[in-house]
Amino acid sequence: MSHRVVVTGLGMVSPVGLDANSTWLSLVSGKSGAGPITSFDTSCFDTRIGAEVKGFDPLKYMDRKDARHMDRFAQFAMGAALQAVEDAGIQADGLIGDDTGVVIGSGMGGLGTLNDAFHVLQQKGPSRISPYLAPMMMADSASGQVSIRLGARAANYCTTSACASGSDAIGEAMEIIKRGDATVMIAGGADALITPITLAAFNAARALSKRNDEPEKASRPFDRERDGFVLGEGAAIMVLESLDFARDRGARILAEAAGYGATADAFHITQPDDKGAGGARAIKRALTKAGIAPEEVDYINAHGTATSLNDKCETMAIKTVFGPAAYRIPISSTKSMMGHLLGAAGAIEAAICLLVIRNHVIPPTINLTHPDPECDLDYVPNEARQKVVRIAVTNSFGFGGHNSVLVFKEYRE
Repeated sequence: MSHRVVVTGLGMVSPVGLDANSTWLSLVSGKSGAGPITSFDTSCFDTRIGAEVKGFDPLKYMDRKDARHMDRFAQFAMGAALQAVEDAGIQADGLIGDDTGVVIGSGMGGLGTLNDAFHVLQQKGPSRISPYLAPMMMADSASGQVSIRLGARAANYCTTSACASGSDAIGEAMEIIKRGDATVMIAGGADALITPITLAAFNAARALSKRNDEPEKASRPFDRERDGFVLGEGAAIMVLESLDFARDRGARILAEAAGYGATADAFHITQPDDKGAGGARAIKRALTKAGIAPEEVDYINAHGTATSLNDKCETMAIKTVFGPAAYRIPISSTKSMMGHLLGAAGAIEAAICLLVIRNHVIPPTINLTHPDPECDLDYVPNEARQKVVRIAVTNSFGFGGHNSVLVFKEYRE
């Protein structure tokens, strides 16, 4: 028996807001979270801008001792997870236990902690390395910490598939519930990778925008003047439940998690398949599993990184699946405002799809002022749009050739 899966709670920590509501209001107003990086000296870097989370206080969600023993990405995950379970009303009702699991994706885990530890090792020697280093730098530390904090004792693990990590976490959580291995899953993604080594690495790969003098205009998905993505950070977590469990407890249902498709390009370690074939197969698979025809889709939240190849190949993938209907489906890249949250990107963009379905408003793709002729679809340029959205798709494509697509639809009995 396959169980229907619904979403009942959301939590977010993002460059444009510290919870789901503030993030949503910023996005529909077209607010950019990009600016000069403040967490370290960037004067010797080609790129000196990023989309940092501003004003996050981990002590709102944990005591000082626990905060010291968590990397920033795990702090974000904990904050978003506690927001989500409160939003769903499951913690107060004592419903978390043996049948509740946690899957939180992360692209690289506690890289900030590891970066700091290398300095300690070089300057003071191995005897000064903290015994907490290993659990702090592990990519699965966020899922472990959330499981411990909430007492969630079903499946607990991390998905690591580059920029598809958060989407894969939610997709795998859906599958766990569908096959009956849990009734509730706390799932999403978290990353905090605005660090010197990450900035240097992506600069070396020529993936980042160098528009340092205009950070708010740097992320330009589908624009012919795009020159790379803006590095972001944050987390998004959602509570998924089997429909029967949610109905029995009288939960407020935000939307139905209808389909998940994952494929591999098997093409190149950083570049997407040059015809978008892998992404197209993932979209088709997700729609098929959801039982939804392409022409029924009302909105697509694009991966839309503002890199030359990604935007062009994603456009090709969408055209392959949707044919002529591709031109009537509104598509937006919220990375134009939040930057690229890497392992958290797919999770926060999935959460945005839920809010689009709930509010019937589509956030814009800002900075789209010079359309690329090869990217000729409706990318909702610069201003939010009112539209009834009942079915939404979100794409996440990552280094390594990972493609992950999620489908959400308005809940109906």
